[in-house]
Amino acid sequence: MATTEPTIKQRPRNDPTYNVDPGKGWLMFAGTMIAILGVINLIYGIAAISNSSFYAKDTKFVFSNLQTWGWILTIVAVAQIAVSFGIWRQAEWGRWGGIAVASINMIVEFLAASTHPVLSIMMFFVDVIIIWGLFMYGGRDRHNLAG
Repeated sequence: MATTEPTIKQRPRNDPTYNVDPGKGWLMFAGTMIAILGVINLIYGIAAISNSSFYAKDTKFVFSNLQTWGWILTIVAVAQIAVSFGIWRQAEWGRWGGIAVASINMIVEFLAASTHPVLSIMMFFVDVIIIWGLFMYGGRDRHNLAG
């Protein structure tokens, strides 16, 4: 009894039914990372507003005090969490909002690096990757990148 293997017909690359979205993974990554950064910033912002002993004592800031930085982090966090939903919906405003909040977060992390230097540097580089992903694959014409 001989069995024959079924043949699988491969589709050509120019087949119109072959739906390729090269930016889907990058958009999911960017939305997820912005949401995670938003939650982290929200936690740090609330800790700074409440004068938590989490931060080092007598830390010198570029301007103002720890509570001001807490409010800045909280406002940026709320914007990041809101924009992450726009990125997941693949809205154009979500793309540009994501680039904007990631850019703002880069500046905030540099200015607040004295409170948590290692985390600030890591969050800075995550923002760089997010911006790259949204610039490269976040637009409406990302389906044209499929080849």
